Amino acid sequence: MSGFDKVVRSYEEAMKGLSDGMTVIAGGFGLCGIPEGLIAEIKRMGTKKLTFVSNNCGVDDFGLGILLEDKQIKKMVSSYVGENALFEQQLLSGELEVELTPQGTLAEKMRAAGAGIPAFYTATGYGTPVGEGKEVKEFNGRPYILEEAISGDFAIVRAWKADRYGNCIYRHTAQNFNPMAATAGKITVVEAEEIVDPGELEPSQIHTPGIYVNRVIQGNFEKRIERRVLAK
Repeated sequence: MSGFDKVVRSYEEAMKGLSDGMTVIAGGFGLCGIPEGLIAEIKRMGTKKLTFVSNNCGVDDFGLGILLEDKQIKKMVSSYVGENALFEQQLLSGELEVELTPQGTLAEKMRAAGAGIPAFYTATGYGTPVGEGKEVKEFNGRPYILEEAISGDFAIVRAWKADRYGNCIYRHTAQNFNPMAATAGKITVVEAEEIVDPGELEPSQIHTPGIYVNRVIQGNFEKRIERRVLAK
């Protein structure tokens, strides 16, 4: 990797610098658009006491769920538990700290961090446990709570296509949290299905400009279906 070329050749190089106790922002929704190889590398590294900010925590044996097996995650900031039995078990036993955050608020926390906005007001969560202990202010007679932006030491995202300069395009629903997550990391690593040369991506179609990206790696994705339902 040199100059504007941000492509790295190994997952070890992609996640270089990640250490115990760091915060990682992860793109994806369920198993859609998750950076599978980067998560597997964190598993291999054995990094502990991590805080993960992601919509959910994968499933028991895939996605972020594999990091729960060796208790590598200390805290999850997410929107729901989903169908991950191990996530539920560790939450209820007190082994895992969980900060449940409405999906729109979570997305805006990431986006605000990337935009340099330290906090914002939202009506979502007011009058519920989400709003407890948070500053309240009225606008036009309606109460809003103050939510702080959230950034990570690392951000890991999945792209459909990326060029060597780090410009990214996400495909269909795999876009989900990825564009916001990509802006919220001190070091942003993109795992792409395809890496192309600069100039091959249509500028008007780029979702994440390369200025937000530090490293790009070619991925090989399983694209597992979270729940398969077949007609009888």
